[in-house]
Amino acid sequence: MIVFIDESGDPGFKITKGSSTHFVIALVVFDEELEAEETALKIKKLKKLLNKSDKFEFKFSKCDRRHRELFLKEIKDCNFKIRAIVFNKESLYSSHLRNNREDFYNFSLRQVLEHNNNSIKNAKIRIDGSGEKLFRQRLSVYLRQYLNSQTKKVMKNLRFRNSVDDVLIQMADMVAGSIKRYYDKNTNDWDVYRKIIKSKEEDVWEFK
Repeated sequence: MIVFIDESGDPGFKITKGSSTHFVIALVVFDEELEAEETALKIKKLKKLLNKSDKFEFKFSKCDRRHRELFLKEIKDCNFKIRAIVFNKESLYSSHLRNNREDFYNFSLRQVLEHNNNSIKNAKIRIDGSGEKLFRQRLSVYLRQYLNSQTKKVMKNLRFRNSVDDVLIQMADMVAGSIKRYYDKNTNDWDVYRKIIKSKEEDVWEFK
């Protein structure tokens, strides 16, 4: 099992100063690595079809509606599952999490991985590799502490990937962006993208 993860929105709480109202972490879960490789190949072929270079990055916030729809329609029949967690930050009252961006991010990631209805086991976890080395080290220790024990093992290993070089991290970004756009409901395409991949959703948890 291999899981690709990215987020949409930001972990800050200064909403009146530009922070997003919603924060989403999306998991793209493949039961077999071969299925992940086949999906990656489809995405790379789509890049060629669109006359994009290998370094072109599918990123929800930077793509237009046409590219978003083309991408999601291309991957919707591949063998993967979507699990996600959605925070309406205006409804989160923990003062500690509201004032510690890193802790809020770590907590969010832990929640969506830990509460998986026994569907994620001994998985290779792949996360967008942005962030300082110390942050990545702290995150790795934190996740191992909560996800693995003598009675369960959610995470086999954790690796950070550069999204420019990993089309499946790009896929996680596109999925996260689609879900966040649905919850924001502040554009006329708010329900377009999630509809395309709705059948792949195993769980989208609105955290309360």
